[in-house]
Amino acid sequence: MEIKELANRSKRIREAYHELERKQDGRPWSPEQDALAFLTDAGLVGRLVMDKQGSWPTSDPEPLLDYKIAENIWWLSSIAEASGIDLETALNNFLKSREQHLN
Repeated sequence: MEIKELANRSKRIREAYHELERKQDGRPWSPEQDALAFLTDAGLVGRLVMDKQGSWPTSDPEPLLDYKIAENIWWLSSIAEASGIDLETALNNFLKSREQHLN
């Protein structure tokens, strides 16, 4: 999947969730709430990695690590969109910076 497709699909899904939030809370979540939800899911990725390595035992096979990693990518795409950041450009700039740093 191309990054633009990821960003577009993520935006459509986030907009649908905003509608659910309006029904539930009377307003959509703010970018700050999205960031907090992302941080919560990022913590779950950490625990799932620990579980996979045998240092954080869990009896619950859900959520799966691949699902949570993908969800974190979705959150980051959504937060970038809400912040007016072009995800492809930001990622490209970051990777170029790291490559140059390592040369």
